[in-house]
Amino acid sequence: MASPRAYLQMMSANPPTSDALGRIADALERLSPPAVAPADLGGADAFVWHAGERRLAPVPHVNRVALALLKGIDRSRDTLLANTERFAKGLPANNALLWGARGMGKSSLVKAVHAAVNASGLEQPVKLVEIHREDVESLPALMNALRAVPYRVILFCDDLSFDLGDSSYKALKAALEGGVEGRPDNVLFYATSNRRHLMPREMIENEKSTAINPGEAVEEKVSLSDRFGIWLGFHPCSQDDYLEMVRGYAREYKLDMQPSELRAEALEWATTRGSRSGRTAWQFILDLAGRMGVKLT
Repeated sequence: MASPRAYLQMMSANPPTSDALGRIADALERLSPPAVAPADLGGADAFVWHAGERRLAPVPHVNRVALALLKGIDRSRDTLLANTERFAKGLPANNALLWGARGMGKSSLVKAVHAAVNASGLEQPVKLVEIHREDVESLPALMNALRAVPYRVILFCDDLSFDLGDSSYKALKAALEGGVEGRPDNVLFYATSNRRHLMPREMIENEKSTAINPGEAVEEKVSLSDRFGIWLGFHPCSQDDYLEMVRGYAREYKLDMQPSELRAEALEWATTRGSRSGRTAWQFILDLAGRMGVKLT
């Protein structure tokens, strides 16, 4: 297909007019987004999508914890691991939405499962590509760039949600299951969110109150989460689960402390934070290791 400049020059036989149209075409080309660079995923196992530059940046070291250290989420762990293993083998698999309480290991689970699957001896490693929430509208361009790569790719969006007046969710809907091309066979989409339907209740209720057909308006909003075949709920953990997380981290990093003392300090830490979660447990371990002079590697 001819560029805007070439096309406009061909359409005009008058030299002055052609020059003017050429300058307009040059300006339009400068304003248009850059073409998506060919996706080369051979240099790393994880990448970050930079939508403004239309490129994938390799991540030399992924910030994650071992799968065995994630406690209190056994069912979610097993479900996501099995789904990812099937995908890695070229079998059918579902997009997954991990939703629920903050700090309970949603994003940690995605990264840990990716590492565990790649450590299982695959002929071809699965690639992990993170796309930021604000770049969701560029998802179709990213999927198109990944369609022809010789790898299976997990697209990961952390803390995905949509606010009032935000219509970018429509791009996500089309990219996941809609459109003529649909989601590439070699791409799977995992997202984490604090909301089960990815949108605040008032956003759905506002659509219902202002629409000609309220039922259809609500259906369009809720149908976004229906694009995910797997829903995994994460709920605030019990005291026993919280303490098991603390003990697991302490064993892993060889933080030698009397069990009764470790328990008392961990509970005091959770009380001062006002919550019990995997994040709270890890923050306590960071504080404890710092006080004990132990480096965490």
